Amino acid sequence: MAKVELKQPIVQEIAENIKDAQSVVIVDYRGLTVAQDTQLRRELREAGITYKVYKNTLMNFAFKGTEFESLTDSLEGPNAIAISKDDATAPARMLAKFAKTAPALEIKAGVVEGNFYDTEAMKEISSIPSREELLSRLLGSFQSPITNFARVIKQIAEKDGEAAPAEAEAPAEEAPAEA
Repeated sequence: MAKVELKQPIVQEIAENIKDAQSVVIVDYRGLTVAQDTQLRRELREAGITYKVYKNTLMNFAFKGTEFESLTDSLEGPNAIAISKDDATAPARMLAKFAKTAPALEIKAGVVEGNFYDTEAMKEISSIPSREELLSRLLGSFQSPITNFARVIKQIAEKDGEAAPAEAEAPAEEAPAEA
């Protein structure tokens, strides 16, 4: 069997993984210890992110003709690829968080929702909260005014509740005096 035929299934695997991906991030993993690499893989897998090491030439073939073709210029030296089909910012966010404890891990570039980003831009993207966190913040901002309004109404009702008996007694006392 020719070498091309042996490599074709790997190219197909990469192409299948990136087909419906929200984002693809290329990282340089040189310098990570086995323990760090194992921990990184576990964290990414638990978050639903595919993380694999492929040969650059195979990634080049898989990227051709896709929205991820712009990543081919970043494929120099040993690289790993992180792919997310659900959360567009998750790979960048998780890799940047892990890089704080393992500085050897370096984000090289990425494509997020069809747009190419270099190293610096990927750092910015890594600071974007997850979709769920953004939604919870949005709902919290909707809920806050309602909660504050309810609190004010309750305080007014309590204040009026305390003042109402005193006012009710006052007219009752004055009524017999006027009559």
